[in-house]
Formats: sequence, structure tokens, C-alpha cells
Amino acid sequence: MTIGSENTTTILILLIAIGILAWGYNRARPFGKAGMLAWLQSVVLMTPWLLFFALFAAGIYVNLVTILFFLVACVGLYIYLGQQLRIVAKEEVEKQTPTEPTSPPTQESPAREEVARAMETPEQKSASQPQRSPLDNQKPIPELVPIPNEDLTNIQGIFGIDTFFSTETIPYQEGAIFKGNLRGEPQEVRDRLSASLEEKLGDRYRLFLVESPGGKPVVVVLPSKNDPPSATVTQKVLSVVLLVATIATCLEAGGLLQGFDIFNEPGRYGEALPIALGILAVLGAHEIAHQVLAARHNVKFSLPFFLPAWQIGSFGAMNRFLCLLPNRTVLFDVAFAGPAAGGIVSLGMLLIGLLLSHPGSLFQIPSELFGGSALVATLARVVLGSQLQQPIVDVNPLTVIGWLGLVITAINAMPAGQLDGGRIIQAIYGRKVAGTATIATFVVLAIASFVTPLALYWAIVILVLQRDLERPCLNELTEPDDARAALGLLILFLTIATLLPLSPALAGRMGIG
Repeated sequence: MTIGSENTTTILILLIAIGILAWGYNRARPFGKAGMLAWLQSVVLMTPWLLFFALFAAGIYVNLVTILFFLVACVGLYIYLGQQLRIVAKEEVEKQTPTEPTSPPTQESPAREEVARAMETPEQKSASQPQRSPLDNQKPIPELVPIPNEDLTNIQGIFGIDTFFSTETIPYQEGAIFKGNLRGEPQEVRDRLSASLEEKLGDRYRLFLVESPGGKPVVVVLPSKNDPPSATVTQKVLSVVLLVATIATCLEAGGLLQGFDIFNEPGRYGEALPIALGILAVLGAHEIAHQVLAARHNVKFSLPFFLPAWQIGSFGAMNRFLCLLPNRTVLFDVAFAGPAAGGIVSLGMLLIGLLLSHPGSLFQIPSELFGGSALVATLARVVLGSQLQQPIVDVNPLTVIGWLGLVITAINAMPAGQLDGGRIIQAIYGRKVAGTATIATFVVLAIASFVTPLALYWAIVILVLQRDLERPCLNELTEPDDARAALGLLILFLTIATLLPLSPALAGRMGIG
């Protein structure tokens, strides 16, 4: 990369960032103080990214401690602005009185279609899409029967002026959409309405609190028979088969890293076993964290469906929620737990491996390979120092295992569909942003596939198996708190830093190779 191209890239990044901030400012200004606080939050979130990637594009190396300090400061400011935003929002809600005139009905068709798309189940989506994931139950799509009038009357009776003041009822599939005015905190209102619904009609219906295209809260009531199905015997068997295959590929990866094929030389499995166990430890930490958080929130989460890979042992695993989620905070916690646990274990192995590395260590790595990851290169530069200037660097096996673990974690934390990263984006920003992020990720992978086959593989996986978003939560209105939003953005930042390679110019400035 030449100096001219680096400057051009930096200027383009700055121009795009300024354009996005100006567009956000114009959209936020009509909403007064609350809008400006929300805009300032977006500025704070973008600043670390802009600093890191602008300097990266310009070939400027910034000390890791400085970056982390700046990131922590921005997170603290983001949380403070979020607290102020909630205070302003609460004050605006308190200004509304129960006698507030109801808003005039909006056009029914666009609202109904938008809400309907958000509430579609995977079974309904597949009606027009013949290809289906092998992880989905192959059940016939039931014929839709309108909600009985008696049930509809009972449902209309649960609304009140102190919870949700219903102004319009729109038939939808086997249930109904209710438009109106929300009269309290979303989670509390949904819990009260759901309790009243269960008291009148038992467990036959589910109540969702979602947002209409116009930003107004709406209530959607659907039959409970549309709940996510339980795991089948076939799916459980598939999970076990993929686990056995992943153990085999982890052993194969351990052998290949040491220059032999475990299937041709099975007697040397003892040499490959430590590396295989290290990779399996990262995978295990990831999946156990998912299950622990799911159990803590009392939601059902499927067994993992591992994706075996010869080169690095595994590409991670796919999972399915087997029940409706109460809110977006639960979605975030379960999704975030896996990459957080796997990332911590991998990062710990990498750092310990770097600290234990010395001349004569098991693995000899060409120094230029460290430029394949901005994060790994930065950490290696801090720990190994001038050793990276040698053509070959001797490293402890934990370095390689930790590096592989970070790659596996980062791949699963990409912001797309039902990957962990896609679920995190959906939990923080909602379904519309998550859909846009999925498309953007797919486009980036499609472009990157001209350079590496791994990107093409994941583009296909996302397109065929993981492109759909998660089902709407029972309460789609309440967002995760600011601390969770900051953690989610941190994991996405580390994902990009792990998968993003260094330019030769920047690697040279850092003393690598």
C-alpha cells in the first residue's frame, strides 16, 4: 500500500463518517433533547472505530494501552448519555395523561404487512422457499383459520386505559394485531396483559408487544401452537454425529499443524491430542456459556450443531432457540455469553502461549503470518517485541491454539442472521438494523471470497442456513441496557480486529517481519 492510497483511504473513511453523523444529526434534531442525546451516543460509539481504522489505514501504530484506555472512556461516556436519555424519556412519558386523545388510525395495509413480516415463523417463510435448513423440523404448514369471535372479544377485554389503550383491531392469520397507545413501561404492561390473557383463555394464545413501521407500539396475539417446536430425535442424533466428526477434525488439525496426517498415522494421535483438546476447550467454553445463560433465563436452547473443519478443527456451532424469548435482553445475554467465554479462553491461551514462547518452542511460524490478524499482531508485538523482526518465530503451542480459538470465536460473532453476532445486533438495535447488517456481512464475505475460500464458505452457510433473523421476542420494545450495548460493540470490534489483516506497510512500521 502506497502513502497516496493510505491517505485516500483515510479521507474516504472520514468523509463517510462525517456523512453518517450529519445524516443522524438531521434525523435526531426534530426529536429535541432525547434525539440529540441518542445522536451523541452514536457519535461516542463511532469514535473508537473511526480512530482505530483511520489510523490503521494511514499506517500509524497506536499503543494498545492507549486504545484500551480510550475505549473504556468512550464506554463510560456512552453509559452516562444513556442514563440521561432514559431520564428524558421517562419525563416525556409522565407528561402524557390517561385522557390523551388517541392518534388517528394510520394506513392499515403497510402497517399490517410490516408487522406480519416481522412475526412470520420459519415454517411460514419456507412456504415460498423450497430450500430449508436441516435443523428445522419438517412439519406441514397448517391451514390458517381466523380467530374465533368469542376469543377475539375476550382478548379485546384485556386492554385498559392504564395498560394499552386499543384503538383498532386488524385480523392477522389466526390471531390479531391491536393498534393503540401504550400507557406504561413496556415489560410491565406486557406482563399484565399476558396474565389477563392467560386468565381468560388459558395457554392458547401468546401476546407480543412490538413496534409498528411508524414507531408506535402494537400488540400482536397469536395461537400458542405457533411456538417454536421442540428438538426432534433426528436433530439430537445429528448433533451427536457432528460432535464426533468435530473431535476427529480437531485431531486432524492437531496433526496437520505438526506435519502429519492423523488418518494415515493413527498411532501418533497422542501428539495431536493436546492441540485437539485445546480447540475443544474453546468450543466447550463457548457452548457451555450459551447453555448456562439460557438456563439462568429459563429458556430452552438446542444442542450445538458443530461445523467440522479440517484446517482449524471446527468453525464453531449453530444453535436454535426452542421457545419464545421474553425480551431482547435475554436474547443478548444468551448470544453474547458464547463469544465472551470462548474469546476469554482463547485470549488467555494466546497470551500465556506468547509469554511462554522461547527459542526452541514446538512451533516455528514465519513472522509475516502474524500480519494476518491486527489483534494477534498487536499482542505479539507487545509480548515478543523484537523477536518478530526475525524471519521465523518460535512459539509455544498455546499461542497457536489461542489464535485458532480467536478465529473460531470471531467467525461466529460476525453480525449476520442467527450467528451470535447477528443475534447481538438484533438485541441491541432491533430487527431492521440486524437485517441490514446481515446483507452487509454477506456482501463483504462475497467480496472477500476472491481472496480466501473461507469467506466463500461462510457466505454460503449464512445464505443457506443462517440468513433468517430470530423470531420476535414477546417484548420487542425494551432494549438491553447501555452496559450490554457497550459489551456487544466491544465483541464486534474485537471480531473485526481478529479477522482484519495488517497491510505490509503497517506490519513493517510495527516491526513485524
